[in-house]
Amino acid sequence: MITIRKSSTRGYAQHGWLESFHTFSFAEYSDPAYMGYSVLRVINEDKIAAGTGFGLHPHRDMEIITYMISGELRHQDSMGNGAVIRAGDVQYMSAGTGVRHSEINASSSHTAHLLQIWILPQYAGLTPHYAEQHFSSEQKRNRWCPIASPLVKETAIQIQQDVHLDAAMLEAGYNLQKKLLPNRCAYLQVVSGTLTCDGELLHAGDAAQIEQETVLDLQTTSGAELLWFDLPKEPSSKKA
Repeated sequence: MITIRKSSTRGYAQHGWLESFHTFSFAEYSDPAYMGYSVLRVINEDKIAAGTGFGLHPHRDMEIITYMISGELRHQDSMGNGAVIRAGDVQYMSAGTGVRHSEINASSSHTAHLLQIWILPQYAGLTPHYAEQHFSSEQKRNRWCPIASPLVKETAIQIQQDVHLDAAMLEAGYNLQKKLLPNRCAYLQVVSGTLTCDGELLHAGDAAQIEQETVLDLQTTSGAELLWFDLPKEPSSKKA
């Protein structure tokens, strides 16, 4: 079963310095039908104006992943980490028992475009942790590149939940398949371009909830960048 979530049906916020599309209920956008999916709690597509951003603010008990599409973002946090991330970079923060951080557009002239992803952790009360990693276009070209996983992998950031996040950048005319194991579900997010998912045409910002499927056939005539979330069908979150 494939349930399409069109970009135009997402929540939307325009704050002048920030334009944001919300896949799931967030801030002033509330929809009982979209409170999350499995352990996915937030997928926000954010466009942050030059020289602006999110000032110092707190989080706890959340796995936070930032997928940079374009521009650059300056990170600072209460753990002492500081970095500027750019297109191709993935930033990870396990908020655990509590962390404060800021995310500011490091450019004085260009918009920062990113996906902010929140995942419920498998255990509450974890020690906060930070990591970042660059994933090149070559690593993602016409194949799945693991970028986050609970397993120790050479190419993936290790996270504290049973979620496997892969990225791919398909060239025009290329086909790619993805298998879905029993007792798992998936979420497909189109970052850019256009994609056909088992006959359904998806554009940038569109997504699909996937259940009770075995193999998905993904095709593009013009090129596409996409994220695939392999998720537990029966999610759990426990105290540490």
